[in-house]
Amino acid sequence: MATILAIETSSETASCALLRGEALYTRSSSGVRTHSQAILPMIQELLAEAGVALRECDAIAYGSGPGSFTGVRTACGIAQGLGYGAGLPLVPVVTLDAMALACHQQHGGSDILTVLDARMSEVYWAQYRFDSGTQAPQAVLAPALSAPDAVAPQGEVTACGNGFAAYAEALAGKPFAAGAHADVMPHAAQIAQLGRIAFAAGQGVQAADAQPLYLRNKIAYTSAERREINAAKAAA
Repeated sequence: MATILAIETSSETASCALLRGEALYTRSSSGVRTHSQAILPMIQELLAEAGVALRECDAIAYGSGPGSFTGVRTACGIAQGLGYGAGLPLVPVVTLDAMALACHQQHGGSDILTVLDARMSEVYWAQYRFDSGTQAPQAVLAPALSAPDAVAPQGEVTACGNGFAAYAEALAGKPFAAGAHADVMPHAAQIAQLGRIAFAAGQGVQAADAQPLYLRNKIAYTSAERREINAAKAAA
């Protein structure tokens, strides 16, 4: 089985993971302002704990988005820097896919709705199904950006994501909102697991070709975003 290093920084929590055989090593750090500074030391800790050099990994998976604009750029930039340096391919993993897998693992259910706060009174959301015997979610409704009250899954679902906490009033009364697991968020653990599946399927890309997934157009970086992105590239 491939050894996968994973990076996820699309939300307020930055996380990284190393999947080697059946062993999964993880680290996480809260605080969106420190993602670029926190990730590399955590990666060094993981590699040291597992006794693995970066070049011994088979690929680097990263949460490609959607999510925080600066956050998905940070994950992609750090993954590119590490990939260039170690000569490793990259595997982009959709953050909502990772949320669906986390919800399925923690709460069961074969039909999963993920709703992630996109700020600006909007959410990123998607619907997935886990067929019997499969580990990766299959998209029923592809990732979309909309107002919270426009979220409309098909049939009964197990719902998750911080969109239910951020827009509780707008989602109140919708049948899928009752019992939603608002604490389920994108994490590098699931990025690594889905990254291994994608890598085995030949979905790795060269570092130069790696891109974030945006569902919202962005016209310009703020000065703070430029500092964060530049810091991520310099650190990597």
